[in-house]
Amino acid sequence: METEVRRRYASAAEKMEPQLCCPVTYDTRYLEVIPQEIIEKDYGCGDPSRHVNEGERVLDLGSGGGKICYILAQRVGPEGSVAGVDFNDAMLALARRHQDDVARRLGYANVSFVKGRIQDLALNLEMVQHWLDANPVRSVEDMEAYDAECARLRRFHPLIPDASVDVVVSNCVLNLVRSEEKEALFREIRRVLRPGGRAVISDIVSDETPPDTMRADPELWSGCISGALREDEFLSSFEESGFYGCEILDRSNLPWQTIQGIEFRSLTLRAYAGKEGPCLERNQAVIYKGPRRKVIDDDGHTLTRGRRMAVCDKTYRILTDTAGPYANSLIPVPPAEAVPLEEATAFDCRGSVYREPAATKGRTSEEVADLSPACASTSGCC
Repeated sequence: METEVRRRYASAAEKMEPQLCCPVTYDTRYLEVIPQEIIEKDYGCGDPSRHVNEGERVLDLGSGGGKICYILAQRVGPEGSVAGVDFNDAMLALARRHQDDVARRLGYANVSFVKGRIQDLALNLEMVQHWLDANPVRSVEDMEAYDAECARLRRFHPLIPDASVDVVVSNCVLNLVRSEEKEALFREIRRVLRPGGRAVISDIVSDETPPDTMRADPELWSGCISGALREDEFLSSFEESGFYGCEILDRSNLPWQTIQGIEFRSLTLRAYAGKEGPCLERNQAVIYKGPRRKVIDDDGHTLTRGRRMAVCDKTYRILTDTAGPYANSLIPVPPAEAVPLEEATAFDCRGSVYREPAATKGRTSEEVADLSPACASTSGCC
C-alpha cells in the first residue's frame, strides 16, 4: 500500500490527477502569492487552514506540494511558523523549489518542509538517509546498527519535538496511513501538540466500514477511499488518544464517491490536547448555560443547566479556557479565596456533584460539608 501511495503521489507531483481531490473552495486572497504549479497539483478534501490564528506554530501532516503551508504562512504571519512534513521526495521538491519566491512575495520566510512519516514524527528521514549513505546495510549486524541509529535520532534529534506546536493540520492524508499504524499516528499527533493545542483535520470518512476486499485494493487505498475510517470511528480515535472537545466543523452533505453502496465524504474535525494531570480540589465550580438540560464532558462529568457543578482545578481550567471549545457554554465560578496549589488536596472526578454557593464564598469546612472525597489515586479521571 505504501509503495503504491508513494508512486501515485510522485506521479501526481509531475502531472495533475483530478481523481485525488474533492472540490474545495479556498479564500482567494491567500492564493495570489502561490505559484500556479502548486495550486494545480494540490490534492485535498477541505481547508483546515481557516481555523488557524496569527502567531501560532503549525505543523501540516502530509504537506504535499505545499499549498496549505503557504496559505498558513499568511494566516499565522511573520510571528508564526509553519512546518510541512511529507514522505514523498517529488512532492517535497515541488514545495521547496518555490519557498524563496513565496517568501519574497510575502516579505518574510516562515515555512519549512521536512521529510518524515506522519506516524513517526520523531524520525528525521533525511538524517537517516545521510547515515545510510555512509553506512550501507549489508548484514544483520548492520541492521542492528541502523535500528540503534534511528533510536538515537528519535531521542536526541527529533524531527518534531514533544509539545512543540500549537496546531496540527492535515488535508486528506490520514486515510493513506496503513490501518495497523493509525493508532501510532494519533499518538504522534498528541505528542507534538502543546497542552491546550489542537488538531484540525480534514479527511475522507465513510458511513460504513469498507470490506476487506476494498481495503486490499492499492488503487482504492492510494485514491483516499479504502483507508478511510468510519465517521464515528474517526472521532473516537481522537477521544481514545486523549483529546477532548472533539467537534465536527464541516461535513459535506453529498458524498464525494459512492462505491459498493458505501458513501465517502469530506469531514473536518477539531480536537484539543492537554487533559493529563492530577485532579486537585481548589473549591472551583462551573455553571452550564444551556440550552440542553444536561450535558456530559469528555471525562464523564454531568453538567446540569443553571447549577454550580464542582470540578477539579484541571477540569476548571479546561472548561473555562477562553480559547478552548467550551468557553461560550459555561460560566466560571472561582472561589472567594484561591486555594494555593501546594495546599490543594485530591479531588474525586469519578462522579458529578453540586458545589454549594457557600463553598465558593470562603466558609469553613465546619460550615460546609465536604462535597468531593479524596480519590484513591491522584490520577483522578485521567
